[in-house]
Amino acid sequence: MLQGIDVSAFQSSSYDTSGLSFAFVKATEGRTYVNPHATAQANTARHAGLVVGFYHFLWPGNLTAQAEHFVSAAPSQAGDILAVDWETTGDSTHASSAEKDTFIKKVKSLRPTHRVILYANRDFWINVDDTSYAGDGLWIADYVTAGKPRIKAKWLFHQYTSNPHDKNVADFASTAALKHWADGA
Repeated sequence: MLQGIDVSAFQSSSYDTSGLSFAFVKATEGRTYVNPHATAQANTARHAGLVVGFYHFLWPGNLTAQAEHFVSAAPSQAGDILAVDWETTGDSTHASSAEKDTFIKKVKSLRPTHRVILYANRDFWINVDDTSYAGDGLWIADYVTAGKPRIKAKWLFHQYTSNPHDKNVADFASTAALKHWADGA
């Protein structure tokens, strides 16, 4: 299992990359929010040779506008992974399963050379999702033993704790294998 981290504006732009193979950086949320540290946080990962991913926190409605906002604001490069973060919003709503699917497909159409994946917690995956569509792969959050999320579906990334920050593992044999996959191979 490869080790990784995900960061947002709440974390430093100069986080510790030792022992990591990948980093996901929050880029956007809704139709207007942009993480002011996304570029610096991505550069920290790039300078350490990590695979970089960007994620968008999805809100219900305005899916095309959200997808366009995400791809225009995320400082992505070839070989970066794009992800949708599908969970309960700050006002206790959430995008529907169909909206999540539409968003993923729209991002894939706007960035056809990028891998586009779904981030969801175990509850959403089991109880809210009704399509099992995760684009190019599933990033599951379940705070249990790393690499052992309590789901039957195939997953690629597992967020297993948020203490002291969001830590993840990836189901790839090596960083080279993850890079090869992220490059679309």
